Amino acid sequence: MINKTLTGLIAAATASVFLASAPAQSQVEVDSNLPVYESVSGVSGNLTSIGSDTLNNLMTLWAEEFNAFYPNINIQIQGAGTSTAPPALAEGTANFGPMSRVMRDSEIAAFEEAHGYPPTMVRVAIDTIAVFVNRDNPIEGMTVPQVDAVFSATRRCGYPEDITRWGQLGLEGAWANRDITLYSRNAVSGTYGFFRQHALCDGDFKDGMNEQPGSASVVQGVTESLNGIGYSGIGYETSGVRAIALARDEDAPMAAPNAENAASGDYPLARFLMLAVNKHPNEDLQPREREFLRLVLSRQGQEVTVRDGFIPLPEPVAAQERENLGIQ
Repeated sequence: MINKTLTGLIAAATASVFLASAPAQSQVEVDSNLPVYESVSGVSGNLTSIGSDTLNNLMTLWAEEFNAFYPNINIQIQGAGTSTAPPALAEGTANFGPMSRVMRDSEIAAFEEAHGYPPTMVRVAIDTIAVFVNRDNPIEGMTVPQVDAVFSATRRCGYPEDITRWGQLGLEGAWANRDITLYSRNAVSGTYGFFRQHALCDGDFKDGMNEQPGSASVVQGVTESLNGIGYSGIGYETSGVRAIALARDEDAPMAAPNAENAASGDYPLARFLMLAVNKHPNEDLQPREREFLRLVLSRQGQEVTVRDGFIPLPEPVAAQERENLGIQ
């Protein structure tokens, strides 16, 4: 069965932001209730971020925004994949661990063994995972069970047959007998894990996937392959690919991977993007970490989120994160 719990949480979180937009606008607006960030004194030193490839560009843009307030802060960013974040945070080699999925129990346990308390997960943006095809592919949309039958060897979402050719998805003419070429993130990626859980119903990927080290290379692969199909965060969309509409099943509406459909709950592959941080439950964050997170959870920080193609947090969610961090 398709897990609807996360999508319900995303829909509740994004609804107030989308509804704040003018009806004629297709682009989500930043919640006007988010606080405006103002700089403080006493912020200096180095910051290191190790983790999600999906968040790599967004972290870079946030770092540039932060440097505009604090030119003397030095920020290093590495984006090899979500699975690199928990050990870096546990070992103290990173201040922030960007993640596109929640931490696994084993990752939390390793951090607790090192520090005596669990890591803190901070929701910082909302993403939709897009299924991309080559821009010349005429397909309009797929159901999640069809996506599962394309990418998975196990078909746990319930589609009755394995899908290997575009004709099985309704394409005709020259497309009918074209073999489907699959592009995927690698196993270190949080996007890989999220897609496996929510699009493959916790099933197994097929053998022979073209696994890529980053989201941009997935999109590039699909761009260069007429028969290609792949997935990544919507922020990586380029003119060489199309993000197709998805439906939960054959009885549900087809929905494009945009803010409106994330808000309504119609788009089935939406998720929170997070930063993992090392915060002692009885101590304040260091000023440089505190102020970086204050910026991210501010109006300016969420404007950066929109600029990078993601969906901003509504103020009620951002306020809850600030309260959890003790940075109101």
